Amino acid sequence: MNQTTGVKLSPDLTGANVEDAGEHNRAVVLRCIHRQAPISRAEIARQTGFTKPAIARIVDRLLDEGLIIEARRRHGLRGQPAIELEINPDAFFAIGINIDRDHLTILAVDAVGNVRARVHHEKRYILPGEFMQLTADAISHFQRSRLIDDAHLAGIGLAMPDWLGEIAFLGKPNDYGEWMDFDVRTALENLTQHPVFIENETNAAALAELDYGLGAESRSFFYISLNACPGGGLVLDGAGHRGAMGLSGEIGWLPIVDPRHRGGQKVELLGEIFSLFFLYKFLGEHGIEANVPSDLLTLDARGRKLVSQWLKTMSAHLAVAVKHIGMIVDPDAIILGGRLPIRMIDELLRYVHDHLDMEDTALPSIHRASLGEDACAIGAAAMPMATALMLASADEVQRTRSPLKFMDRLNT
Repeated sequence: MNQTTGVKLSPDLTGANVEDAGEHNRAVVLRCIHRQAPISRAEIARQTGFTKPAIARIVDRLLDEGLIIEARRRHGLRGQPAIELEINPDAFFAIGINIDRDHLTILAVDAVGNVRARVHHEKRYILPGEFMQLTADAISHFQRSRLIDDAHLAGIGLAMPDWLGEIAFLGKPNDYGEWMDFDVRTALENLTQHPVFIENETNAAALAELDYGLGAESRSFFYISLNACPGGGLVLDGAGHRGAMGLSGEIGWLPIVDPRHRGGQKVELLGEIFSLFFLYKFLGEHGIEANVPSDLLTLDARGRKLVSQWLKTMSAHLAVAVKHIGMIVDPDAIILGGRLPIRMIDELLRYVHDHLDMEDTALPSIHRASLGEDACAIGAAAMPMATALMLASADEVQRTRSPLKFMDRLNT
């Protein structure tokens, strides 16, 4: 297929011109439509550098396969109105599962990221046996209710913390170590005939932002999640980056100097002070009970003032993290998300900006994540969807990866 000359092309939207490159060129066009829909054939040609006849052949094939649809005609321009193309929402479906220390969320998601169904359990310390039963029940519900087309199910994605049963955290029960001996991949593969994808939960949330959120504007960013425990995920040049040992983004181990001690003699880890569990603990020490994110939305004036106090304290630590990430990784942006209510994320970001010199051009911009509390589950569904749609974020490692275990082995 011929490409036009003199066109500046995005690296992952660049086609090949050999006879056996048809699948690659098809993927390039599909990625372009996924990222920039609604988009016309002429615009796809400009974005990819393919000639118009080449685009016409590829688009016709994608239409015949049901992967894309002609959405509408664009009026208001000279000449014949352009027909805009979009991904067909019913082309594929995926199930996204997010298990964490304080909840289980299971979603049915279509090909454009719309949540078709949601099952949520706001419950702490779910153990493997209950996790598998609740997951099986949810998938069965989706299938019986015809909320998804099983024939077009791209796969099942799981987003969960690494070392779930191993790392000590506030309130960890004695029996939570069952997760260390549980082979979650094998259990899920025995549950379904569809492919299973597994990723760290914040890496998954970052992929969700990449494919369905701020990734349309930023191709390299660092995602910070404020959940039961903090997490981080790194996206570089439109692909998730987990590092040589799968440790990339583990922001919970970032050392923080305690400003209450003179001379900065006391250093603690960010993960030991910055999480929803520590916010609940802080409120409890002041006589206010809060156990789930929704409790934070019903606080009285005193409770809201205490939350603001905690957020102000944490903002200083988060600003340090932003500076370090900016110097070491140099991403386009830093994104803050998680299960903390949106208005409190916005408040936290205001305080963080107070600690940063926004005139410093070396600092990355910092934003609230565009996806809400279900970002990890959406990211779980995004993994099989990326493979089905041949997106740049697709990662074959997710088909074999299991949650990391036994931290002490990393040092041997």
